[in-house]
Formats: sequence, C-alpha cells, structure tokens
Amino acid sequence: MQKNTQTRWVVMGVSGCGKSSIGLQLAGALQVPFLEGDTYHSYANVAKMTAGVPLTDADRADWLLALHKEIRDARLKQTGLVLSCSSLKRRYRDLLRSADPELRFAHLAGPRELIAERMAARKEHYMPTTLLDSQLATLEPLQDDEAGLVLDIAEPPAQLVQQILRT
Repeated sequence: MQKNTQTRWVVMGVSGCGKSSIGLQLAGALQVPFLEGDTYHSYANVAKMTAGVPLTDADRADWLLALHKEIRDARLKQTGLVLSCSSLKRRYRDLLRSADPELRFAHLAGPRELIAERMAARKEHYMPTTLLDSQLATLEPLQDDEAGLVLDIAEPPAQLVQQILRT
C-alpha cells in the first residue's frame, strides 16, 4: 500500500475518543508532522473546560483560525499533516477545509459509555467527563459530501490507522 505523505488529515470526534493516540500513530505511519489541536486552545478556553463549562462558537473562533493557519501552511508547503481537532460542527470543518480543499477527516465514533470510560481513565487531562454530553449534543457527524470516513473506536488503534491509510 502506498502512503500519501502530502495528504492533510484531521482526526476528529468528541473528547476521549482517541484523537491524539490515533493521530500520533497515523502521523508516524505517514511520516508527517502531528499537531495536537488541544495545545492551540487559549488559557481562557482551557480554564472554562476545566471548570466544566462548554465552549461556545465564539470561544472556539480564534482556536479554529490558528488550526486553519497550520493547515494552510502545510498545503502551501505541499507537505502532509495530521491534526487532532474535535471538529464537532460542519461549519468548523468547513472553515478548516477552506484552508485546504483536499483536507480529509477521520471521525472517531463510538458509544457514550465507552468514551466516558476512557475519559474517566485519563490522568492529567483538563476535560471533565461532565462535558461529554454537551460534546455529543453538539456533534454533527460527517456528511456524504465531506471527504473522510467514520471509524468505530471499539476497534484496535492499529486497525483504525490501517483503515485510514487504505482510503
């Protein structure tokens, strides 16, 4: 299987679905940079989430613009990239895609119970399990006209990465 090292991917989904883990493995397989989207959040955003307060569209605006810039820069350099970013709403994905019309999304999806279990097991992460329901309510799944695929997080991570590489 030939790897496309110029493809730019966003690994998306609610908190706790494995975006960072899968994103790191995918970037390693493609031998491209991995960007952890959470590190682009402002201190104020992290403080809100830590306190159990869901972010608003206004809270996410600067964060999404920073990620847009990273995607655009990779496209202009004609280099691949893997970015972890919740991308919960279609309009967020549309904004990111405006930086690169060829941008692809890997949506990590699974049952609430499994995601909550994974969130509870994480150490030293600011996102509390109490925000899971608001994220699930906000989530707009990939639509047929969006380049990407939906993956079942119950599958082993290595298998998920292989599914992404086959597309």
